[in-house]
Amino acid sequence: MSNETASVGVDVFTAGAGESRSARAFKHSRRGLVNFFGGLAILFVLWWLGILLISSNPSTEHFADFGPIPAFSALHTLWEEGTIQSAVTSSGYRLAIGLTIAIVIGAPIGVLIGRSKRFRELSNSPFQLLRMISPLSWEPIAVIVFATWDQAIIFLIAIASLWPVAFATAAGLAKVDPAWFKVARNLGASPWQVVTQIVVPAITFDVLTGIRLALGVAWIVLVPAEFLGVTSGLGYSIEDARETLSYDHLMAMVLVIGAIGYLLDSTCVLLIKRFSWHRGEA
Repeated sequence: MSNETASVGVDVFTAGAGESRSARAFKHSRRGLVNFFGGLAILFVLWWLGILLISSNPSTEHFADFGPIPAFSALHTLWEEGTIQSAVTSSGYRLAIGLTIAIVIGAPIGVLIGRSKRFRELSNSPFQLLRMISPLSWEPIAVIVFATWDQAIIFLIAIASLWPVAFATAAGLAKVDPAWFKVARNLGASPWQVVTQIVVPAITFDVLTGIRLALGVAWIVLVPAEFLGVTSGLGYSIEDARETLSYDHLMAMVLVIGAIGYLLDSTCVLLIKRFSWHRGEA
């Protein structure tokens, strides 16, 4: 009888723990949604009030088109015309190619910095010097060197994204316990096994964090890089709206840029939580 009572007690405890976890997860999700939509609501109200105050002055009443209501109305028009889809496709292509180049080049550089003391000492000064140069300052040189504007923009994105990836990879590798490599060698691990079984899992969090930072930098560089020379992309759409005085379209494209950037960053956060050993918040 006591065993049956104990079994029932365990079942009740387990069910209660499960319900408690579910309740906590639901509460956390609900709080997250409230914070998300509440924060956006506050932002849009402040935006609306600011434009309302500015446009109430007769000398600046034309700024009314910068408000949220005209911007949201223009979103529908731009979507129906295909402007948003075309701009996102063009900018997304340039971003993807530039970021891929940065990862392919930056990650091995980061491994060399993290693993070779000599390389780290020799490369520190030139790399830090290059890192501190504004990516957009390379634009005149890129236009001369590369045959097309697309290639020049991709270069600017790559040079902007390279350093966060490289230094994040180096920082992650520097934190790896050297004893792990000794144990791997003693167990007869091949160099490929050391890379795949020790290095990659150990630095995944740092590499993904570096890619997240690189993506943010690249997204910021992309738009102004598209102001000149090209006839497609998010930056071009903003410049075209400014030239035609379509301020509602301009603000609509700003919203698109912000929304896509937020989505890309959130995707990076999910990847960091999914593929790294670290379980804390990114």
